Amino acid sequence: MPYQKKPHTLKIGLDADLAEELKWLVPGYSSYRILKKSVDARNRHNPHFMYSVEVYGPGESPQERKITVEKVNYQGPKPIIIGSGPAGLFSALRFVERGVPCRLFERGSDSVTRMKAINRFWRYGELNPQNNVCFGEGGAGLYSDGKLISRIKSPYIPYVMNRLVKFGAPEEIEYLANPHVGSDRIRRVIPKIREFLLANGCEIFFDTQITQILTTTISAKKSVIGVKTLNNETFHTDKIILATGHSAEDMFYHLAEIDVAIEGKSFAVGLRIEHPQKLINQIQYREAAEHPKLGAANYRLAYHNKKTDIGIYSFCMCPGGYVLSCNTEENRVVCNGMSNYSRNSQFANAAIVVSVDHEKTFGSNIWGGLNFRRELEEKAMSQVRVAHGTNEIPAQRLIDFLAKRAGQTLPSSSPSGVKAANLHELLPENIFQELKSGIEKFDSNMHGFISDQAQLHGVESRTSCPIRITRDKETLQSITHEGLYPCGEGAGYAGGITSAACDGIKVVEKILNC
Repeated sequence: MPYQKKPHTLKIGLDADLAEELKWLVPGYSSYRILKKSVDARNRHNPHFMYSVEVYGPGESPQERKITVEKVNYQGPKPIIIGSGPAGLFSALRFVERGVPCRLFERGSDSVTRMKAINRFWRYGELNPQNNVCFGEGGAGLYSDGKLISRIKSPYIPYVMNRLVKFGAPEEIEYLANPHVGSDRIRRVIPKIREFLLANGCEIFFDTQITQILTTTISAKKSVIGVKTLNNETFHTDKIILATGHSAEDMFYHLAEIDVAIEGKSFAVGLRIEHPQKLINQIQYREAAEHPKLGAANYRLAYHNKKTDIGIYSFCMCPGGYVLSCNTEENRVVCNGMSNYSRNSQFANAAIVVSVDHEKTFGSNIWGGLNFRRELEEKAMSQVRVAHGTNEIPAQRLIDFLAKRAGQTLPSSSPSGVKAANLHELLPENIFQELKSGIEKFDSNMHGFISDQAQLHGVESRTSCPIRITRDKETLQSITHEGLYPCGEGAGYAGGITSAACDGIKVVEKILNC
């Protein structure tokens, strides 16, 4: 039994020692376990740490946190999973831990081969349409900073964190308020998950693009019966988890061809802003900006324009990070951000995006959002080519963007470099005005956010998928095709690593318990 049944909540200063503070609070304790840790910087002149701690008395110690799952007796054909991003990988992991063999198909390569292709793109502009920042083992989540922050309330979150730690993620992700693995460390975790899957009954097919979902119709009831690959290989099954990610547009169009129900979904577009990390530290932590225990400061900003009923907010904030070129096609530019575990680059970046209401903007056109996304990305590439670039990201100083004037670029963290562009011309006028009002509001909350040291990068267009593959709320199957389970971010049911992983687990549990 723990020394105290209820966790202790402590507020301690930056220079205080948790173990010493506990001696005053619980004399004679023998050990403790941190349940939660966060930085409270609401008073920017006095940031401090908040802890929730379980304390143990003499002779006691924390028990290992074991999260186990029971094996099941599954009699059907091997389920097929399409996509090896967070949703697909955790679907496969849950299947094999439940004792169910499965097949996992990935259009891209394993993470090592994929990384080589990405480096060639960043360095030489040689884009591989199957191996890039969006496609390949680990999915887009492999290059999204390894942030595990999620606003969902899922019973599977502890399982996801526990398994990530099991495969090599830092133990602190189980208690940090803003858990973060880092893009460098998550690249070490993914291969270990793969090794476990292969050793426990999962067949993995890399460089194998699924081009067709095979179906049958009996008494007006449509069901899946298998898949066909680009090489015309056929694999039969009656359960398909569709976890393709938000960039698999070819699959979305194929689903429409076979009459799978799809609907338009609201999403967000904008630009990625970058500041010197020292500036963000000073804004957020003031006198404590360089304190070694605080590390790189982050922020989360949101503004609702009451006049237009539109939201503007920051997304995927990457302290000490890098702005990445994430193209999936030759004639399009997409940007994103990432940080390594140490968060030690000289820059901080975040997406600043505007909500796009699908129904108000595109009406009944389910492809309106997808077409709009493509248009923005193609316009961004046009600006790069006008500047005689190839794989660079179009960029503009923030103060020039707000003033709608051409200007020079600033140093950027982007490994592929930047080209000077007029990003205010890239966006529709209403999106520009919303971004402008949001950024001005953010500056009133974080004085110095508008700075001649800040630079915008374009275009941030894949924060979420602009379509949803409609599924039944109870069975989680497609409402039109039995046995097809749309899953994760690309299907419109998640927004980030943790929520996508949880959705994959949720779908597997529904399959096994239906």
